[in-house]
Amino acid sequence: MPKRTIGRTDKADFPVLGFYDIDIKIDTGAYTSSIHCHSIVEKENKLVCTFFDEEHPLYNGQEMIFEEYDIAVVRSSNGETQYRYQVQSNITIFSKTYKISLTLSSREDMRFPVLIGRKFLTKKFIVDTEFTDVSYNLKNNESKDIIS
Repeated sequence: MPKRTIGRTDKADFPVLGFYDIDIKIDTGAYTSSIHCHSIVEKENKLVCTFFDEEHPLYNGQEMIFEEYDIAVVRSSNGETQYRYQVQSNITIFSKTYKISLTLSSREDMRFPVLIGRKFLTKKFIVDTEFTDVSYNLKNNESKDIIS
């Protein structure tokens, strides 16, 4: 399967989570992908998460319960090791839906609520930092071609 070219940023859908046209940042320096989560509580072997951030209107305080999750070891760019909850979900980009592992982290100080790392990008995409919103622009142009 040929690789698609993706830019340094884009917008993607996370249909299982109910998030659409969410800003994503492509980060080839990161191994794992992560999503902003405001609150994470482990209750009765379930993970209860709240997705809320005033800067991102689609994060409206929605609470989600994950029955299946893992704990991942994540090393930051400064070498610090963190333990984060990790969930499985889907991402739709370039009109194709893929499985994706997402670590849950507080990204409230970051411009992009989702960071996409190498584990997801490998064998699917080539990153060209000259471009932005390649998938999102294709999605919008395709919807304009539909005749009612």
